[in-house]
Amino acid sequence: MTPSLTALLCLGLRVGLRTHVQAGTLPKPTIWAEPGSVIPWGSPVTIWCQGTLRAREFRLDKEGSSAPWDRQPPLEPRNKGKFSIPHMTQPDAGRYHCYYRRLTEWSELSDPLELVVTAVHSKPTLSALPSPVVTSGGNVTLQCSSRQGLDGFILTKEGEPKSSWTLDAQRRPNGQTQALLPVGPVTSSHRWTFRCHGFYRDTPQVWSAPSDPLELLVPGVSGKPSLLTPPGPVVASGQSLTLQCRSDVGYDRFALSQEGGQALPQRPGRQPQAGLSQADFPLGPVTSTHGGRYRCYGGHNLSSAWSAPSEPLDVLVAGWFPDTPSLSVQPGPVVASGENVTLLCQSGSTKEIFVLSKEGAARPPLRLRSKYRDRHIQAEFSMSPVTSAHSGTYRCYSSLSSNPYLLSHASAPLELVVSASHPQGYTVENLIRMGVAGSILLGLGILLFQAPHGHGGTPDAAGS
Repeated sequence: MTPSLTALLCLGLRVGLRTHVQAGTLPKPTIWAEPGSVIPWGSPVTIWCQGTLRAREFRLDKEGSSAPWDRQPPLEPRNKGKFSIPHMTQPDAGRYHCYYRRLTEWSELSDPLELVVTAVHSKPTLSALPSPVVTSGGNVTLQCSSRQGLDGFILTKEGEPKSSWTLDAQRRPNGQTQALLPVGPVTSSHRWTFRCHGFYRDTPQVWSAPSDPLELLVPGVSGKPSLLTPPGPVVASGQSLTLQCRSDVGYDRFALSQEGGQALPQRPGRQPQAGLSQADFPLGPVTSTHGGRYRCYGGHNLSSAWSAPSEPLDVLVAGWFPDTPSLSVQPGPVVASGENVTLLCQSGSTKEIFVLSKEGAARPPLRLRSKYRDRHIQAEFSMSPVTSAHSGTYRCYSSLSSNPYLLSHASAPLELVVSASHPQGYTVENLIRMGVAGSILLGLGILLFQAPHGHGGTPDAAGS
């Protein structure tokens, strides 16, 4: 070992022992940070050190530093020291101790204060497996992942009771890192809102920006809302789409979930009219990821409970496949009420499913498996007997069973007109009535014809 290195180690040893030599019989102070010990990059923070009365000086040490990081005179009533960091940066992160002096006596070291700077690295992604919607009493696995190859994650549960976990990251073949944490049983007794940060092993007090918050949703039993899509369940790729969740219960907030998805957006409720609360969920220009099955939930701001789920709503994205099927009708586009009608959807490409939609219909589109007939892939949608409710504009699409929410281009629209007609029962009754009336008239005619002949024969008989 070289003499210079030996001298440096001795100097470091003396520095490390300095506080122990100075430590006396005075009680150790209390150390804390305001507004907290986890501070975003560039934000101010104040470290407080509180000891006994009549202190003369307060000092703050940062672990790894060879000299007191700062020293301050006491504030009245001379029992507290204030250390300010106007702009939190990476060098300010670390572990701190404080101590104080009264005359020639020194106090013990305070407990350590871990000061963390955040927003140094990009935020990780926090998700719930298999879904953020969890049945009461169920379990879920939280996954925090990063594309920056972070070595560890801090997972925090917000609210009461507040908890945090430090997790070692596992490296995946694609270079991303992740950590898993099982959570449960999950109940609706309080809110389950989580965030996670990431860090590198050599700088454990330098964290990433926080992930987006993730709230686990536990469905309840209160009145379920309704989920609607004003333009209809079939939307063209690239078209704007807004889903509406509404209820007459008067919920303060609404949440929207997509089956198999991780996003659980929330919106405050508004009152478009008396007795009705509603929230709009704009989904933006539609892509293939928007196709799926959705449900919504209602809740109150002062409660962690959520409503029962709405009925499912399927959003179908048209224009994803290049083919355009054809749509025809038998016996024709204008039929009488009570007739049997068949809508025939055909395609030249091999698709397993055909979908028939009607403009403005409240019910979801009809689905049929395709059949090969007359050199065509087709499906026959039968309607019998039709009524005026069947009148409207129809379109058909083709799809694959592997992803039933993505459709082909729409067929040309087909207008079906169902005209009013008298039912067959009325026609038979009229014929019966006409027959009875004819019989009566015929009988009256015979009586009138026979009456004169009957009166003429009586005098002859009398005369004879």
